[in-house]
Amino acid sequence: MSVPPTPPIVLASVSPQRRAILTQLGIRFTVVSPSYEERDSPDADPVELVREHARGKARSVGLHKECPVLGVDTAVVVDGRSLGKPRGVAEAEAMLERLSGRTHEVISGLCLVTPGWEELHHEVTTVTFRALTARDLAHYIGSGEWEGRAGGYAIQGLGASLVEHLEGDYLNVVGLPAALLIRLLVQHFAGTYGFG
Repeated sequence: MSVPPTPPIVLASVSPQRRAILTQLGIRFTVVSPSYEERDSPDADPVELVREHARGKARSVGLHKECPVLGVDTAVVVDGRSLGKPRGVAEAEAMLERLSGRTHEVISGLCLVTPGWEELHHEVTTVTFRALTARDLAHYIGSGEWEGRAGGYAIQGLGASLVEHLEGDYLNVVGLPAALLIRLLVQHFAGTYGFG
């Protein structure tokens, strides 16, 4: 008697980091680009914003029979305000100077949707940067790694050299709160994806 294949998770994201994390965890998935348009109010609460964006992304790709749909949104937050993706070298440098020698939060909203239920949660990881010198900033900015990265850095690359301490889920900082996702898969799909 053959076992039916595990239904893949539908990832409502084109992020290469999120694809890499699901691959690392051995979770089968397919990618569907979300049609959700993010609208950020400067005064919005960052937690509510990432939750709203995660749900919007997941819902925007529609339901997929027995396959759960995963939407994720991640923000880098310092002094209660989100740092987006820098629009150029000057903005990237300003962001990194602001994070230098300080602790910030990486907050991800995660929404898992099936035809029968929807789960919406968030995860917070705190990251402390070492005090950065002008040479540190020039070296990192020169690498170009800051481009397209919320907060202007990528912890899975050269950006790891900027970090002094981290508390929480490391993969959340990379772009997907893996521990939270696995908890939900264990709760709803025990054994299906190899967990629980």
